[in-house]
Amino acid sequence: MDALPAVVPERGLPFSVTVYEVGPRDGLQAEQGILDAATKAALIGRLGAAGLTVIEATAFVSPKWIPQLADAAEVFARLDPAAGIRYPVLVPNLRGLERAVAAGAREIAVFASATETFARNNLNRGARDVLAQLAPVLAEAGRTGVAVRGYVSMCFGDPWEGEVPFARVVETVTWLLDHGCGRVSLGDTIGTGTPGHVRGLIDALGAAGVEPSSLAGHFHDTYGQALANVHAALQAGVAEFDSSVGGLGGCPYAASATGNLATEDLVWMLHGLGYDTGVDLTALVRTSTWISDRLRRPNASRAATALSRRAGAGAN
Repeated sequence: MDALPAVVPERGLPFSVTVYEVGPRDGLQAEQGILDAATKAALIGRLGAAGLTVIEATAFVSPKWIPQLADAAEVFARLDPAAGIRYPVLVPNLRGLERAVAAGAREIAVFASATETFARNNLNRGARDVLAQLAPVLAEAGRTGVAVRGYVSMCFGDPWEGEVPFARVVETVTWLLDHGCGRVSLGDTIGTGTPGHVRGLIDALGAAGVEPSSLAGHFHDTYGQALANVHAALQAGVAEFDSSVGGLGGCPYAASATGNLATEDLVWMLHGLGYDTGVDLTALVRTSTWISDRLRRPNASRAATALSRRAGAGAN
């Protein structure tokens, strides 16, 4: 399984790129199967051993809404704080922040929507009401030194509202940055974005004073555009991308949203562009095979599938 892409760097791209692994949180929350805390912690451990340095571990949310992550505190307690790995967690409100901090988290993510309908369907309140609920969370995180990252869903299209105006995304992103988020991830929640759309939104954000260094990309592969969109964002100066081992997940509140961009596919492309991600692709593929087997679902990563077939690799 030691095949590697030819390395051909491209001029004008960011000097380095961060792979932000979301499989243990965003991936597992959308899977039908519910894993025990030990298996989740083992997954996170294997991802870290493969060289990933940012792994979104879980979410401190109501078990009523996300039963797959009801054991957040237990999972977090099983992680190795000395591993040199960042373990951000998602929180929806002040109660979630309190639970996360009590568990030992020092980095959180918060979640907003660029569209009204998705906000009401996902968070049971309007888009601006979501931001109002996040304001005290961001204030408290800033007061206590907890780092915050923002997610904005439906940046490139909404299954109910259709095309999303750039201005609505710009408004939400700038609000999050102004209120303390260090970086905001642009979510293509239903995977309808294309490279020109990505560049157009980043340009619109730039015109509003938002630097590419303040942005990340979160692309779903519903229409096969995720890697093309990553490349477009790279060319625009964005240097952090969310991905999920084995392409786990989707969005439980948007029926047309298929899996996240697979981490293996992202790493394969980045290695081909000459980036030293620090990720051992062979170990990562073994991990994605391992977790896919435990979830009894096919591995959605094309790179993992090709490399596994090449080497006849299986779970271990």
